[in-house]
Formats: sequence, C-alpha cells, structure tokens
Amino acid sequence: MAITWHGELFISPLVYRKLRKYQKTSAIISGHHDGELIARTLQLLNITPLRGSSRKGATAVLLSAIKSIKDGYSVMITPDGPKGPRHSMSDGAVALAQRANLPLMVVNFKANTFWQLKSWDRFVIPKPFTTIDIYHQILDVSSMQRDEAKEYLKTQMRTYTI
Repeated sequence: MAITWHGELFISPLVYRKLRKYQKTSAIISGHHDGELIARTLQLLNITPLRGSSRKGATAVLLSAIKSIKDGYSVMITPDGPKGPRHSMSDGAVALAQRANLPLMVVNFKANTFWQLKSWDRFVIPKPFTTIDIYHQILDVSSMQRDEAKEYLKTQMRTYTI
C-alpha cells in the first residue's frame, strides 16, 4: 500500500509508478466530480481508480480496496483527502494496512521551487527545471494501536513535505 498527501498528487503517483513499474495498482479516488480528473490521470499510469472516500461511500470503497489487495493489487491512499483538513490522518490507510497485514509505503517530495495553490490542500506544483527531492519509506504499523499508528504515520509523512 502507498500513501501520500492530497496536495502532493502531482508528483507522488509518478514516483510510485517509477518505483513499482509492474505492480498492479489501484487508488482510492473521491467520487466527486473533481476526482474524475485524478482518476483519468491515474489511468494513464495504469493505476485503477476505486471511487469513494472517507466521507461518501467509505464502506464500499474499503471493501473494494480489500478485494483489490486480495487480487494482488497495491492500493494508493491520500489519508487527508478528499477535503481535508490538510495533513490530517483518516482511519482508512491504517485500518486497511492492519486488516491486510501489509506495510505502508510513504511517498513524498520536496521541490526547491514550486507553485502552491490556495486550495485546502495547498496543492504543490513544481516549477520547470527545479530540483525535486524524492522521499519514500516502508513503514510497518501492524503491531500498533490505530491512534498510535496514525500519529506515527502523520509524523513520518510531515518530515518530507512542503
């Protein structure tokens, strides 16, 4: 499973695909009309969208994610999506990782120069020709209590973010 902040969706899926070229992958994407753009973009990277979010269709999308994992897919999640607050940690990523007994791959980046939108997630768009530092780490939260795991993930993810 892979997790990234919502505001880093411009680069993080590309990084993940580079690291896991042949891994069958799906991603939990909001069922909202804004999610359609993200879903179509991820399909270009051969990432299958699972539509739903923690606010709408949470149970159905988590069941789809569990089925996807059983079918050999990795699942990508933005724990602060689809509407925030920014850099918050919903239960979904931790619950799914613990239920499937899988580690989480955190994927973040820092760009030296970038534009940052005034949206809730402060979406980051690296400027052309900038240097981008990529961060990824495999974390095991299987033996932690849910709240402890969420806090640990949030701390690790905030270490390498803008």
